[in-house]
Amino acid sequence: MREKLLAVVEKSERLTETMSSPEVAVNPESLRKYAKALAEVTDIVACFRRYELYEKSLEEAERVLASESDPEILELAQEERDQLRTSLSGLEHELKLLLLPTDPNDEKNTILEIRAGTGGEEAALFVADLFRMYSRFAELKGWKMEMISSNPTDLGGFKEISFQISGERVYSQLKWEAGVHRVQRVPDTEAQGRIHTSAATVAVLPEAQEIEIQIDPNDLQIDVYRSQGHGGQSVNTTDSAVRVTHKPTGLVVTCQDEKSQFKNKAQALRVLRARLYDLKQHQDVSARSEERRSQVGSGDRSERIRTYNFPQNRMTDHRIGLTLYNLDRIVEGEIQGVIDALIAADRAAKLAELN
Repeated sequence: MREKLLAVVEKSERLTETMSSPEVAVNPESLRKYAKALAEVTDIVACFRRYELYEKSLEEAERVLASESDPEILELAQEERDQLRTSLSGLEHELKLLLLPTDPNDEKNTILEIRAGTGGEEAALFVADLFRMYSRFAELKGWKMEMISSNPTDLGGFKEISFQISGERVYSQLKWEAGVHRVQRVPDTEAQGRIHTSAATVAVLPEAQEIEIQIDPNDLQIDVYRSQGHGGQSVNTTDSAVRVTHKPTGLVVTCQDEKSQFKNKAQALRVLRARLYDLKQHQDVSARSEERRSQVGSGDRSERIRTYNFPQNRMTDHRIGLTLYNLDRIVEGEIQGVIDALIAADRAAKLAELN
């Protein structure tokens, strides 16, 4: 670990020197790039400096214990040694956490896509519940939410819905929500009080900027049509809805929530860019498609990352075996505790691998 830390210190010194060079100092874009890179290692360097300082103090305490005969001085030296050992142990753990690899997408805004799986209308109603849960969570975090597209049903559910959440480190929190969510409850339409099981899939995509994903206009097929409401009736008298097809990959994005064709097209291209960025992160497209299928699944009841059991007021996250009996609060957006537990489990697994 010390070799890694020394390499980080060297990188920090190199970045500091580069930022002070005249050609970088007069270039705002380059200066921002190097400043960001320096900020990523500053905490590690500061923690390592404290660790080195405590190490020297511990060595001094050990020398005193080896050479001193005065009982009072020995007692003080032993007490200091014990405190320094405890501090060094804590700093070592902190350094290990700081050295864990970070996800470059953690700082990004996020597009969520929720789709009804097995369960018919009840699954569509569950999509609406998940949408409300994430909306409330975004509100609690002070994030901004923007609707992209939706396909509502007559009973107030959604066959599918997509929206963007913007704010500080949104993807770092919401990426844990990707997968199949299963619900167990008695539907309002169930006359005999039987519990039904339904499912919905959640895809979490980091937003991609134009500089990260450049789309060739020749690769796009853009169709416009009239927006459809409940039951298929037209809700606009103009062709404002937009369907964008990316011919090389076959990805299709539709957007009809805005009344302006221009805005719908911009929203659709934003979603397409995020999906293409999701694919770009893995060079082999077929391998990435397989990973995406494993992330989202087919929407079958047997595949799930989480179960929401309403009769028992219970939520279970199957990835880490976490069970909580406050589902009524969770569906109101209080999911921070679940996310924190998933982050802690991920860090523990990475620490074990590092060790």
